[in-house]
Amino acid sequence: MKERLAAIRSWLLGAERKPFPAGDQIGLGVATEIEKSGSNADGRSARPGRLWPRWIFLRALGLIYFSAFYSLYFQIKGLIGPDGILPARDYLRAIAAAPNLHAERFRFAPTLLWISSSDRALMLLCWLGLIASVLLVFNLWPRGMLLVCFVCFLSFIAAAQDFAAYQSDGMLLEAGFISLFFAAPGLWPGLGADHPPSWLSTFLLQWEWFRIYFESGVGKWLGHDPSWRNLTAMDQYYQNGPLPTWIGYYVQHFPHWFQASTALFTLVAEIFLVWMLFLPRRVRIVCFCIVTPFQIGIILTANYAFLNYLVLALGFLLLDDRFIEWILPLRVRQFADWKPKALAAFNSAHNAIERWRKSLRPVTTTISIVCLGLVLYVASAQLLEMFVFDPPIPLQPIAWLEPFRVANLYGLFERMTWKRYEIEFQGSNDGKTWIAYPFRYKPQELNKAPGIYAPYQPRFDWNMWFASLDSWQQNRWVVWTEERLLQNSPDVLQLFAYDPFPRSSPPKEVRSVIYRYWFTSLATKRKTGNWWRRELLGDYAPALIMQPNGRPAVLDTPLANPPPP
Repeated sequence: MKERLAAIRSWLLGAERKPFPAGDQIGLGVATEIEKSGSNADGRSARPGRLWPRWIFLRALGLIYFSAFYSLYFQIKGLIGPDGILPARDYLRAIAAAPNLHAERFRFAPTLLWISSSDRALMLLCWLGLIASVLLVFNLWPRGMLLVCFVCFLSFIAAAQDFAAYQSDGMLLEAGFISLFFAAPGLWPGLGADHPPSWLSTFLLQWEWFRIYFESGVGKWLGHDPSWRNLTAMDQYYQNGPLPTWIGYYVQHFPHWFQASTALFTLVAEIFLVWMLFLPRRVRIVCFCIVTPFQIGIILTANYAFLNYLVLALGFLLLDDRFIEWILPLRVRQFADWKPKALAAFNSAHNAIERWRKSLRPVTTTISIVCLGLVLYVASAQLLEMFVFDPPIPLQPIAWLEPFRVANLYGLFERMTWKRYEIEFQGSNDGKTWIAYPFRYKPQELNKAPGIYAPYQPRFDWNMWFASLDSWQQNRWVVWTEERLLQNSPDVLQLFAYDPFPRSSPPKEVRSVIYRYWFTSLATKRKTGNWWRRELLGDYAPALIMQPNGRPAVLDTPLANPPPP
């Protein structure tokens, strides 16, 4: 290990690379690639490949897909099931019935749920995604598993309506689609030295990484929130995000100079440092070493589901085989190219598939170029629109790809949230005593520490935060949640920590109220144990009452809502 660290130090100082310590070898797949592409006298590849970055990224992508489907497994019926808040069945029927959408309904909503949107179909979608993501992690037929994951996740996103309006969903779909062309073919390809990643697919994944940073940074600087220019954007950031963490609680109490420095570093990193992607390899590796701790810090201080994990994984594509071989232990490198002996029985079939693949290579290459070229064009056109109003280029391809979310425009935290509102559902049987429905993840109890849940994504809790920043008229699903609670829907109740009412006696009235929340001071927390303090602002949405005929009716309507921050 000491010799390896010394080699890294000498590399960073610009010295010649030292040979590996005695007995240390490069992975079999990389060795094969070096033999094919040529190598220097000391065994180094003249042009370092990206077999290892690809292997690491695809394993991470499989874990991210798993986290997405795992969280959906517990929520999907309550979100878009037949008895959920926004049933996919009703949404798809409305699309099919719309005269202007009927002819292109399958492109407008590209989802397998057109076949069936029953609870069984939804659970099957999650199970297929979970199984495929696990097999992707173990590198079993990666292209096939990537296709299954992409189709299943897109099927949910296309039918989830308000519960799929997150930039992280577009990031995952874009990375997943490009990875279909990035991954090596075969049942168990190992490192895939015989099929190195194409330049275009590699660049497009790097291009996505670059755009996530750069478009977010430009949006912050050119946006209408002056807090980024006067470096006060981070002063209230940690307590006002969708799902704060207990680490973020303590960072919130750091002095202003720290918050201002963080805001400045964010702007510099997103607008300037990411251009290091286009510089020589050593500069790219330095860039990786800068932005990786940056992403880890975000993960620890806020819950943005799999968003930052995906950006973190994309960052490994800044590296190359030569650098990663210095870092990875020998056992890990040997494992990447390990194949079960049982696969030897399929050698003849594998050879036949390889011959078939070679004969179709002109067709598959053309398809790859067309698909990836379209993604590159749309993503670049959207970036250009940030600087040039109505650019003189065809913009119709943007509309073509929009339903598939494979080429997106990103802009994270262009405007900061300066107040924290929290909506709470309450039920009553007499109109006087109101009992709160406890949430699983979002702040509610004053003495409960904010947790770290990412990459798990509680979409219901997330949407409650977004709804609190606007009026109920813009978030009518809040009222529909009240209706489902009146009806004692088991699927919707599953979205909460538990049902505060006996199953045999659901509430007769349900309302939603809104609070304003703040972190307590460190002194208050030491004295009382409370992480939060709050103030009741009033009703958020119309209260509902269950009529004797079993149908809900509006009890009253709030006169006004708190102004959005």
